[in-house]
Amino acid sequence: MVNDIIRVGIVGLGANTRLRHVPGLRACENVDIVAVCNRRLESTAAVAKEYDIPKTFMRWQDLIADEEIDAVVIGTWPYLHCEITCEALARNKHVMTEARMARNAGEAHQMLAASRKAPDLVAQIVPSPFGLRGHRVVQQMLADGCLGQLREVVVLGINDLYTDPNTPFHWRQSSKLSGLNMLGLGIMHETLMRWVPQPLRVLAQTQIFTKSRTDETTTGTRTVETPDSVHVLTQLPGEARGVYHLSSAVHFGPPAQIRLFGDTGTLQYIFGEKDRLLAGRQGEPGLQEVVIPTAQAGAWRVEEEFIGAIRGQEEIQFTDFTSGVGYMEFTEAVFQSAQTGQAVTLPLQGQ
Repeated sequence: MVNDIIRVGIVGLGANTRLRHVPGLRACENVDIVAVCNRRLESTAAVAKEYDIPKTFMRWQDLIADEEIDAVVIGTWPYLHCEITCEALARNKHVMTEARMARNAGEAHQMLAASRKAPDLVAQIVPSPFGLRGHRVVQQMLADGCLGQLREVVVLGINDLYTDPNTPFHWRQSSKLSGLNMLGLGIMHETLMRWVPQPLRVLAQTQIFTKSRTDETTTGTRTVETPDSVHVLTQLPGEARGVYHLSSAVHFGPPAQIRLFGDTGTLQYIFGEKDRLLAGRQGEPGLQEVVIPTAQAGAWRVEEEFIGAIRGQEEIQFTDFTSGVGYMEFTEAVFQSAQTGQAVTLPLQGQ
């Protein structure tokens, strides 16, 4: 399919698909968005008109069955990711699904198994955007031994999104729709996995401070099912240890970041509109800004990578299904530990 037109169908053309995937796909040569299916008929008709998409479907199953469609982009909430992905792969469609990969590790493993049954098809998860700009630089610095021996990892993702008890219920606070992922835990851990190994054990505690919130769609209230605050301790291969602090329930927290501490050096990656990378070695006065050379700076190219992989021009780096299973197992281990008060070993057993 190097020069063929790739025809894409979209299931769930929502906010992130509007922001990222539609413009990203249309920036690729010989790619046509030919079909769309949203949850509601009115929404489907509206986005089809807005983006001049010729085919509309009332059911995602019918879009998947369309033999003229080569690839499917899944922009729904996580509760449908597994079912649509497995069906699309079975129907010989390439798949790019929005993050989080699924609701739980079991569904993630089903998706991985389905992709392995169709090795000629591309299966991609929309990646964490954190750290893409400095990824190559961090990789090279770690390979050059900037830390010495890794000793500690700190992951911080703190904001005030849910501090106000009057803030309405969000779909991410429903375990049925969003699954076991908590706050930014999955997205932060996915980023960290690019640079350090998966943990061997996790011990976690969580808290929901506001137990119910107003549901704007019904004017009633909904029980909040995902935590407002998450703390995790991890054991990595070797002697390294990790600490995660995720919260949407406090004011004036530090910016989202990952810190890697070694016996001879430290890396600090601060995420934001303009990522900042700082580093310091033993004997130096402190952390210094690391310049990310333009030639080494990464950027969002998810849709381009998807199309390039379909054409056989590259392989998926951000993010393949194996990596997705890794962060899904981690988030489930955190959930299990918080529920039981016991440490949980990775990889999970029985998956």
